[in-house]
Amino acid sequence: MADLPHDEDLTCAVIGAGPTGLAALRTLQRYGVPAVGYELADDVGGLWHIDGPRSTMYESAHLISSKTTTAYAEFPMREEVADYPSHRELHGYFRDFADTFGLREQIRFGTEVTAVEPDPDPASGHWLVTSTGPDGTRTERHAAVLLCNGTLSEPSVPTFEGSFDGEVMHTSRYRDADVFAGKRVLIIGAGNSGCDIAVDAAHRAASVDLSVRRGYYFVPKYLFGKPADTLNQGKPLPARIKQAVDSRVLKAFTGDPVRFGFPKPDYRIYESHPIVNTLVLHHIGHGDVTVRPDIDRLDGDGVRFVDGQRHEYDLVVLATGYRLHYPFVDRDLLAWDGWSPQLYLNIFPPRRTPAQSTLFVLGMLEASGIGWQGRYAQAELVAAYLRARRDDPAAAAEMDRRIAGPKPDLSGGYRYLALERMSYYVNKDAYKASLAEHLALLDPLPAPEPSAPRTHEEVR
Repeated sequence: MADLPHDEDLTCAVIGAGPTGLAALRTLQRYGVPAVGYELADDVGGLWHIDGPRSTMYESAHLISSKTTTAYAEFPMREEVADYPSHRELHGYFRDFADTFGLREQIRFGTEVTAVEPDPDPASGHWLVTSTGPDGTRTERHAAVLLCNGTLSEPSVPTFEGSFDGEVMHTSRYRDADVFAGKRVLIIGAGNSGCDIAVDAAHRAASVDLSVRRGYYFVPKYLFGKPADTLNQGKPLPARIKQAVDSRVLKAFTGDPVRFGFPKPDYRIYESHPIVNTLVLHHIGHGDVTVRPDIDRLDGDGVRFVDGQRHEYDLVVLATGYRLHYPFVDRDLLAWDGWSPQLYLNIFPPRRTPAQSTLFVLGMLEASGIGWQGRYAQAELVAAYLRARRDDPAAAAEMDRRIAGPKPDLSGGYRYLALERMSYYVNKDAYKASLAEHLALLDPLPAPEPSAPRTHEEVR
């Protein structure tokens, strides 16, 4: 097995400088592991940098989890920042994080990674990373690679029978509500982005319809005057008890979504990602938005639905989500099977070759309430493992034994739907506990103290 070099002639490559990539660079820094970042955009922030070339952000976007449960633990957001900050406030937050810990100096901005390949020497365990940037195209050797390029940049675009004469756009292209002015709009998909955009459209469009396949659970952002996700932060309840309790609470606060035209969910709450948006119910209740069933076919200047109804539209918006996208890595190296790579703890590929022991995926993670600290915890486990390979081979070997399987149960007792976007979903509490258990094998550093208030740059 290749060792991480003691000197700095080989660095770890961190691909992406969004929330996950910044967490990776910071934790590698804390563990004394040299690293270099590759970022396509001209600034940090990932999708929260709305002007970045791969950003899928829109002007009205805010966090759907509160700042308290979302921020890095060592870098809390300032008190004056709203409970649910806008994308511009969050871009400022990531800029501050990078500047506070001196991460910018490690990042090559305006640089696109085009290939990540194992070193031709199969025993080295090193990687060749090819990138194109301000200095042209070059290939460099790295001791390890951390894929941190996110999960929300590659649109998932379904196909439909028939054809449509008007405009069709995916939500990845949506920026502001001006595009809806005076138009008859159909939004396909009622996930969190779809519902956000339906609310935007309600203020500008001639009409707004929302096509859905299944029922949803709608969670308000505030309960009892506090951000909903800050409640019940103690010992987690068993899955069935939490589902029973929270279902009753939601009915008391939001009512039954079936009343608004949604199908009755054929699953229990938290078995699919909930919709953190009750404004869409407000607009449905006011007649600004109408719920329609699933699409049967596109039909010229209109759309025909599975219930036989047909309606005319000027614009169809595909709120159909995103696919995992690691185009620069051979899928076999990630043990890709079906919708997603099959990784231990959603991080570690199976150890089929020496190189795979120094390839990691960070941020391939969806969980209700896990926040960016969950990505930070992933990065800390990888940083501790890399340090152990150098300084504590016995601990690294024990970690390798765990990675060989079997995989831990990360469901927390929930029966998640068999959907593409749920294929890498975990239960927050089960996942955090498993990360902590594995980290304990590797002699982790003490948790960092929260940063002092920032004064060098105002969060915008």
